[in-house]
Amino acid sequence: MAREFVGRGWSFPVHADATGRIALSSDEREIEESVRLILATAPGERPMRPEFGCALSDYVFAPADPETAGGIGAAVRSALRFWEPRIEVGDVTVSLQNAADGVLLIDVGYTILGTNDPRNLVFPFYVIPQGSEVHP
Repeated sequence: MAREFVGRGWSFPVHADATGRIALSSDEREIEESVRLILATAPGERPMRPEFGCALSDYVFAPADPETAGGIGAAVRSALRFWEPRIEVGDVTVSLQNAADGVLLIDVGYTILGTNDPRNLVFPFYVIPQGSEVHP
């Protein structure tokens, strides 16, 4: 019963398998791909489901400081709790260690509800470092 709860779906990114059919993901991999998809999608990006995604893009130009890290953590928790009902979101920490290079690492701890399997995913989030100029 637990495996059926986790499910099966198209792999992300979408690609063909060895037989030329759309590749499928299942079990823990399908959930990990779902989490990555939620975090990588900005609300409004999908025309048929404009509310889908996580508001990380709101922080691209924000200063890399503890306040921004807290906002990112809250956005991640909120999006995953709403869009991924197969997991229980645990700790979400945002590392500012590589902020000077324009990278914040979002460490998401979660548990797969159907199996009580604890998991961890590190998602890189790219920001515009302070003092950098953006050229068109």
